[in-house]
Amino acid sequence: MNQKLKEKIDESVSAVLPITVIVLLLSIFVVPMETGTIALFLVGALMLIIGMAFFQLGAEMAMTPLGEGVGSQIMKTKRLSVLVIVCFIMGVIITIAEPDLAVLANQVPSIPNNVLIWTVAVGVGLFLVMAVLRILFKLSLPLLLCILYGALFLLSFAAPADFIAVAFDSGGVTTGPMTVPFIMAIGIGLSSTRSDKDGSSDSFGLISFCSIGPIVMVLLLGIFYHPTDAAYNATVIPDVITMQDVMREFVHMVPDYGKEVFTSILPVLIVFLLFQLISRRYHRMQMIKMLVGFLYTIIGLILFLTGVNVGFAPVGSLLGSSLAAQTWKWVLIPIGALIGYYIVKAEPAVQVLNKQVEDVTNGSISREAMNLCLSIGVSASVALAMLRVLTGISIYWLLIPGYIAALTLTRFVPKVFVGIAFDSGGVASGPMTSTFLLPLAMGACTAVGGNVVTDAFGVVAMVAMAPLIAIQIMGVLYHIKLKKSTFATVVMEDIDDNAILDFEEE
Repeated sequence: MNQKLKEKIDESVSAVLPITVIVLLLSIFVVPMETGTIALFLVGALMLIIGMAFFQLGAEMAMTPLGEGVGSQIMKTKRLSVLVIVCFIMGVIITIAEPDLAVLANQVPSIPNNVLIWTVAVGVGLFLVMAVLRILFKLSLPLLLCILYGALFLLSFAAPADFIAVAFDSGGVTTGPMTVPFIMAIGIGLSSTRSDKDGSSDSFGLISFCSIGPIVMVLLLGIFYHPTDAAYNATVIPDVITMQDVMREFVHMVPDYGKEVFTSILPVLIVFLLFQLISRRYHRMQMIKMLVGFLYTIIGLILFLTGVNVGFAPVGSLLGSSLAAQTWKWVLIPIGALIGYYIVKAEPAVQVLNKQVEDVTNGSISREAMNLCLSIGVSASVALAMLRVLTGISIYWLLIPGYIAALTLTRFVPKVFVGIAFDSGGVASGPMTSTFLLPLAMGACTAVGGNVVTDAFGVVAMVAMAPLIAIQIMGVLYHIKLKKSTFATVVMEDIDDNAILDFEEE
């Protein structure tokens, strides 16, 4: 087996296994499930593991070099209009191929899938342009984030209540495993052409802008698009008895998702071929490697979407509705917290982020400390999201204080931590959040008689918000530690100087 593929499978197992074990334990001791349902879930989990592995390897082989190539190439052009057009088109095309967005679109009632996907894609395209212009004109990231989030919340007050939670969730799922490698690579490509001291730190922040764009566009969609039916249709788990029945359910859906995946990947492939034709950037072996990467991406996406929609998400919905229907429904809060703790701990992209922070701080903030901080933060945010599902409190009571705290912290942390923190929100709300936590919340909300659109949606937004606060708190601690270290060094130098003077006098 390809060593890289083996590594990606190990990462995918780490991401999916904790949730699988928790569901199996709950099905034994708390919420009994039929054997056929558990079989659907396990096959779905297996397809999710293999699909994520192929997809992430494919994205690494194809999306990352394509993003770096586009980023460095557009910096060489002297025409701003060309840069704007290319960034917008690439942002739209990459977002359409994002699997997390497809999963969310399938679960949002009242908005046709294509309408939501294209709205979000245009938002990413526009704000990717804005993020690139910020780097070019060296504008302050904290200042722009404060302005944008302030305008964002003001806009949200004008949107219908049914769109607010969905809008904030769309910002979290958009920056998923397809868009993040590409956008981060564009940032690296752009910053590599700069020689000033802020060049490397300015490579962060692109993902944070691309998370804001979808929220703005979905809120605008809510203002101008008036849904006539916002009813949520609960997921129906098929009646399966034998393993043959189970496999038939998956095989039956593979062609549909294959067509959907090919349609979404084809524009990216065309852009790649056109870019190579114009720039001649990649040599023959690189071309072959990237084309194999696209093939891996297609295979992975088909397996991922089939496993999620047929076996994984329906069981999450069933588990949520079964737990919330009990007299002791409040157990959903600690269970949500437990799932949140392990979801972020197992996200492969989070581990990459933690290493990044360790490198930036020269080891002063370890990966272990980052892991613990993020796990606690996301665990608390998921617990609050489940509390909101059970009580129906407005998402504003959680998001507004959270973002005020995050934006206030930008004034007290080193600049690089601001970019990393706001980028990490999209990284933390990875595939496991949209494929399991969201269906869990939706099932629970249906059982307690709540409004799924206003009460269940928002869990992805909560997960995306936690790292903004957690990483900046680590940044504050690093800043304090650095100042103490600098002070101690100055004191020791003074002591050494005085000792030398005393010795000379003697």
